[in-house]
This record gives sequence, structure tokens and C-alpha cells, in this order.
Amino acid sequence: MSLIIGYILDLIVGDPQGYPHPIRLIGKLIENVEKFLRIKCRSREDEIKAGALIWIIVVSASFIIPFFILYAAAKINLILYIVVESVMCYYILAVKSLKDESMKVYYALKNSNIDEAKHYLSFIVGRDVESLGSSSIIKAAVETVAENTADGVIAPMIFIMIGGAPLGFLYKGINTLDSMIGYKNEKYMNVGKFSAIADDVFNFIPARIAALVMILASFILKMDYRNAYKIYKRDRYNHKSPNSAQTESVCAGALNLMLGGNSYYGKTLVEKPTIGDNNREAEAEDIKRANKLMYTTSILCLILGTALKFLFQR
Repeated sequence: MSLIIGYILDLIVGDPQGYPHPIRLIGKLIENVEKFLRIKCRSREDEIKAGALIWIIVVSASFIIPFFILYAAAKINLILYIVVESVMCYYILAVKSLKDESMKVYYALKNSNIDEAKHYLSFIVGRDVESLGSSSIIKAAVETVAENTADGVIAPMIFIMIGGAPLGFLYKGINTLDSMIGYKNEKYMNVGKFSAIADDVFNFIPARIAALVMILASFILKMDYRNAYKIYKRDRYNHKSPNSAQTESVCAGALNLMLGGNSYYGKTLVEKPTIGDNNREAEAEDIKRANKLMYTTSILCLILGTALKFLFQR
């Protein structure tokens, strides 16, 4: 019930701006713990150990604090427990914010404002956007929606279904750690190593569930579900991450687009394999289609998860 209410709240309200947000608090905790532990690092081994300790502290806090808040709420009143957990689930999910941020790129392109589209795109991707043309901007937005369907929507849902909001926050702690310190650059190569590996491990099963549900969603939306399955089988490992191309490959197949490929990060060219076939030129409407696919996938996951939970409880 809390997950359903939280999901509906997210669809209606979206991510609250200008208010205290648990995920931002997790980010602040990561910054402070990293800063404190880095002072004591003298070698590569020290940095690796510090990275593991950062992970343990942040993930433990992400689970323990909401657990005891809910424990206290349950002691007072069942209704209060449901209300508090519903709000927690609302904070954990990122369906509407993912759609809203990508649609800003869509509307800028529809208004033929490439510079504005690049500006909005820069908020949702890590790559350099200055050299991108309209087709590449569209593909980058579609990739972001497809990838984040797995780790921003479906994975948190699955963890909430298993262990309620505390396990959902535990996952968000893991995911935020990877986003903040899981980079393979000089600064985080050692400190972020544990967080990057842990994120791959915890996303392994959810990413594959998300991909399979997305294939079903493409069938319901009357997209090219056969090609979605074909490209998924062929290209689901065409990424340095074992998980990122799972949903990207389904989306590429369903939309008959070629995603992936080489990208600039700063001034560095990073070579990446392509995902999907270059059957047609990307168009702005593909961002809308990717969002429809994301929404349908999330609703299907919620329905299937609720049905499974009911059957297990029976």
C-alpha cells in the first residue's frame, strides 16, 4: 500500500525542489565522510579501505535511520506508519522527475532551440554536450531515460517490495554512492572502487527484470517488441557496465534506433560500442516514446510485484 501511494504521489507531485530531501542528505553524508576519511589516506590501499568504509557507513545509515523512524511510527499508530512509509517511497522513486527533465530537452528541440536543448541535456547526462547535433541530443536523452528506468525506477521498486522503504533507502544509498564517487578517474579510481562494484552487484538482477518487463511494455504500447527482444539478446552487454545496456538495448530495439557509441567526457573521447541498428534517424518524438515506455514499464512492475506479494502472503 505504501509503495502504491508513494508511486501515485510521485506521479502527481514529482521531486520536491527547495525542501529537505533524504537523497540529498545521503549525498551530504557521502561528502562529509569522504572528506574526513581522505585525511587519513597515505597510499592506494588506504584509499581502497576508506572507500569500503564510506560504503558501509553510508549504506548502514541509509537503512537504519528510516527503519527506526518507521518502527517508532508503527508503535504509535498503523495509519501513521503507512503515511510515513508512503512519503518515504515517494522520495525514493524518480518517475516524474525523470520524465520532466528529459521533456525539457524535447520541448527545446520542438522550438528549434538547440542551445537550450544542450543546456537541459547537460543536467541529465555526464558527457560533453557542446559538440552534439540534434540527433545525438535526442539519442542521449533516450539513453538516459532507458538506463534510469532500471536504476531510478524499477530497482528501487523491487527493493521496496522486498523490504519496505528502509531497503529502498539502502538501495538509494548504494546508487548515490556510485553516482558521486564511483567514477574511474584519478580522484576516485581507488576510493570509489568498492562503490562502483557494489552498485553493479545490487543492480544485476533488477536491471534484467526491468529489461524483460520493458519488452512486455513495448508489446502493450504496440512498439516493435520483436525487435526489442532481438536487440536485447544481441546487445545487452554492449556497455562497460554489466547492467546499463539491459534496458537501453530494449529501448533501442523498440524504437528502431541506434544508441550508444563514442562520447566525449570533458575533452576525453571514450569509445563505446553501439546498441541497436541504425534503421532510421532519431526524432524528438523518440524522447516522448522512451518516456511512455518508462511509465508503462513502471506500472507493469508495480502490478506484477503487487500480485506476487499477494500470492506469497496467501
